[in-house]
Amino acid sequence: MTTIAALWLPILVAAVIVFVASSIIHMAPLWHRGECPAPPDQDRIMDALRPFAIRPGEYMLPRAADMKAMKSPEFVDKLKRGPVILMTVLPNGPVSMGKSLGQWFVYCIVVGVLAAYVASRTLEPGADYLTVFRVAGATAFIAYAVALWQQSIWYSRPWSTTLKLTLDGLIYALLTGGAFGWLWPAAG
Repeated sequence: MTTIAALWLPILVAAVIVFVASSIIHMAPLWHRGECPAPPDQDRIMDALRPFAIRPGEYMLPRAADMKAMKSPEFVDKLKRGPVILMTVLPNGPVSMGKSLGQWFVYCIVVGVLAAYVASRTLEPGADYLTVFRVAGATAFIAYAVALWQQSIWYSRPWSTTLKLTLDGLIYALLTGGAFGWLWPAAG
């Protein structure tokens, strides 16, 4: 069995490579253009919502108090009239990428640690590149991509967005698997 401590280098290298790749993917005009389009007459919608001073968080409209209320004619009418909204409210002001990028890098390290854990419990030092690549890459794919599918299943995120994010996750997983295969410890 390989110790996780012996895998600090592939964990960090994979995190850095994925961080750089994700920056390129999201800054280049590739497949993420056009996600989250503005609603019609966004200024009027913003003006209408501003007086409510909605705090940052996630909200649902309409929202029933409990299961019984969901079946009431009044609530069913609200659903029919619409709009039915799942909404994330961010803090007011310019978007600051620093905090998000820092959290993303920590997440990349966590994915690397998870891939290291699974690989270290299943593979010996000196395991061949392709075997390490498969184990670490599959674990990373589950972490980077599969959990995102729930957003389309339960919260109506467009499947096209989820498929693009899954492609991103596949790229990150291949890079992670490659870093682990390349830097896997040699036999003792």
